[in-house]
Amino acid sequence: MPEIQIREAIRQAMDEEMARDKNVFLLGEEVGEYNGAYKVSKGLLDKYGEKRVRDTPIAELGFTGLAVGAASVGLRPIVEWMTFNFALLALDQVINNAAKLRHMSGGQVKVPIVFRGANGPAEYLSSQHSQAFQSFFAHVPGLKVIAPSTPYDYKGLLKTAIRDDNPVVMLESELAYGWTGEVPEEEYLIPFGSADIKREGADVTLVAYSKPVRMALDAADKLADMGIEAEVVDLRSIRPIDEATLYRSVRKTNRAVVIEESWPVASVGSHVGWMISRNCFDDLDAPVELVHSEDVPMPYNHTLEAAIQPSVDKIVAAVKRVTYKE
Repeated sequence: MPEIQIREAIRQAMDEEMARDKNVFLLGEEVGEYNGAYKVSKGLLDKYGEKRVRDTPIAELGFTGLAVGAASVGLRPIVEWMTFNFALLALDQVINNAAKLRHMSGGQVKVPIVFRGANGPAEYLSSQHSQAFQSFFAHVPGLKVIAPSTPYDYKGLLKTAIRDDNPVVMLESELAYGWTGEVPEEEYLIPFGSADIKREGADVTLVAYSKPVRMALDAADKLADMGIEAEVVDLRSIRPIDEATLYRSVRKTNRAVVIEESWPVASVGSHVGWMISRNCFDDLDAPVELVHSEDVPMPYNHTLEAAIQPSVDKIVAAVKRVTYKE
């Protein structure tokens, strides 16, 4: 299979779905003439024209609301937020309109829309532009939320999202767009709520999603040198969550460490930890650990910036605590 970057996998998914369905269109800041802030939409304006690749003003609330309206009358918009930090301006449209229209209309109005863009910490962006907001969206009934970690998963999940008749939020990572991986040339879809075992193991389950999956895999390599075999579960979808795969892994290893880039209070990871503690209580040989960003605004200083985020060393330390290898 060819090996491509994550940005190219996202572009292929949008390109294939735009070719398949004339109702699919892309809008957002700099998605057209500039080819996207991270070059995800490169070439799509030339191929589909400005009616289907729409550059917007710097007005997230406005163009997100426009897209929600378009979705409610039969089009299939893909909204690119340059960063999820800017998505805060559009939360009213996402939470009160996109997520609620189907309910408010008694099921009569479908809202086939995808919200996507860069989420989570990057580098040298400080406290207002380096935040992980997945918990905002995963908290809301009516939204589906996906967080892939590989080009293969990005493409398959995004194609599924574009075809879904409900609003879907796809969390990307600014620092991961250049990551590469194998993607088949033939068409495929990945269903929501299907986790993937990225590495088999018998001693501890590492649960992650999005960019931290790579940290979990690197930690698993380091742990293997210490005689600890870690199983890495990539959730891929955080609303819905594949509980069956998650619990099956924990019941096999009897220990769990959850890794994410969010702050710890009311996060997706803390919810996953509660789910494991509640549903695998009799199988656990140690409390569930959560590796997260420290509960502070993101510093600008690069040393401090790295120190407050999850890391391989922090994951290894958490595994030592649950395996009593201190």
